[in-house]
Amino acid sequence: MKDTIISNDIKYIGADDKDIDLFENQYVVPNGVSYNSYVILDKKIAIMETIDERRTNEWLDNLQNALNGREPDYLIISHLEPDHAYNIGTIAEKYPNMKLVGNNKTFAFLPQFFDIKNIEERKIEVKDGDTLDLGSHKLHFIMAPMIHWPEVMMEYEENEKILFSADGFGKFGALDTEEDWDCEARRYYFGIVR
Repeated sequence: MKDTIISNDIKYIGADDKDIDLFENQYVVPNGVSYNSYVILDKKIAIMETIDERRTNEWLDNLQNALNGREPDYLIISHLEPDHAYNIGTIAEKYPNMKLVGNNKTFAFLPQFFDIKNIEERKIEVKDGDTLDLGSHKLHFIMAPMIHWPEVMMEYEENEKILFSADGFGKFGALDTEEDWDCEARRYYFGIVR
């Protein structure tokens, strides 16, 4: 894992993928991609998205290291595209007491991708402007339909002033790659978000 430090309480647990030639089987990615996922460690612990199947084991190891023996309270589901969400079923099974946080469209689509036991008891449905208190960190939910898919939402953490933007402000390229950020962000925006 690239040693990406966000803060004392927010850890990057994602992974780079430099073995991929085409993102979504159509976008050339000469410098790979990063699958971004984070964990917020507070009185309550929130995992901010999962990642693609291609880096499942690395992501699970990164998560275990960040949790340091604790169990997560919440999985925030910002987007159901596989590079964000492939491991929802994996992590939901591993932590059966963990709540799943999403919006009404998230929970309408989720059964098409995953068979999660006790989903009705585990889900926390949020809408635009709702908040989730983790202790010293508080997430504000911002609905962003059609940033990429209709269920996309973002989260703003008010204490550290961090926006978890789903696909809203991404770019191609692995995190450990030196490249022209503007060019790859522009290409990503026109190809993915437009």
